[in-house]
Amino acid sequence: MSERSVSRQKREKRWYTVFAPEQFDRAELGETVAREPEQLDGRTIETTLGALRNDASENNTKLTFKIRDVGSDSAYTEFIKHELTRDYLRSLVRRGSSKIGAFVTVLTADDYRIQVQPVAYTTKKADHSQEKAIRRQMTDIVETAAEERTFEEFIDGIVSGRLSGGIYNEAKTIYPLRRVEIQKATLEAHPEEIAEEQATSVSVEGDDVELDE
Repeated sequence: MSERSVSRQKREKRWYTVFAPEQFDRAELGETVAREPEQLDGRTIETTLGALRNDASENNTKLTFKIRDVGSDSAYTEFIKHELTRDYLRSLVRRGSSKIGAFVTVLTADDYRIQVQPVAYTTKKADHSQEKAIRRQMTDIVETAAEERTFEEFIDGIVSGRLSGGIYNEAKTIYPLRRVEIQKATLEAHPEEIAEEQATSVSVEGDDVELDE
């Protein structure tokens, strides 16, 4: 390839300003470059809640967004993951106490599937039955919260800390807690994907299968 062709390709690249979803006030996430708008589709952008809110105290929360729509010079994203940093999670561990985690896959009121990982830290060492009860309580609260809320409302509850606060208030009656956090929340499927899965499942279940005797 000639130097002129390489130069022309470089000039054809365009910069796009990337924006967070509306639920994050369309905050600017930065810029990214591509020759064609289609190249941006599915590209992920990671930032911190602190950067979005201009608050360094919230830099322990990482947020990941995926580009879903591209305009003439702008790219718009959707939320796909909330995650606490490893350093922050390590700072919550105390000797002589219990760390109780759970993996909960939920479906929101508007049919988004999300995997949520709540984690609770006790003041002292809990026994097995207490840990089991706290884990069950966390799971029930997360499932109920998802069933009653849209995707945006549910994610807002995670990011704002309302969901972890609700778990803390309920689970502390089982055993004294020092802290509850949502360690990670990941978008697994959109409503249209859920609908397709359900349609496929119904189709398979409805098929008559004849077996040779």
